[in-house]
Amino acid sequence: MSVVYVCRHCRSHVGSIDLQQVSEERLGFQFLTPDERRDIISYNPNGDVVVKVTCDYCTEALEHNPELSLLGSPLQ
Repeated sequence: MSVVYVCRHCRSHVGSIDLQQVSEERLGFQFLTPDERRDIISYNPNGDVVVKVTCDYCTEALEHNPELSLLGSPLQ
């Protein structure tokens, strides 16, 4: 089982961590509200934890074009 980070906008793979090496507490998941947890964290049938983040490319694109944040899937 691993923690897989994917971009919430373009769906690109950002990175992954072997869950046996680190706990959810060390990742800071306990600081998320229940709503944030539902929005950011999901679980694959194979047991992987999927965390939605924003990749560097999408962060830069949204900073230069803030109107993109109004779209449901701005960078696909």
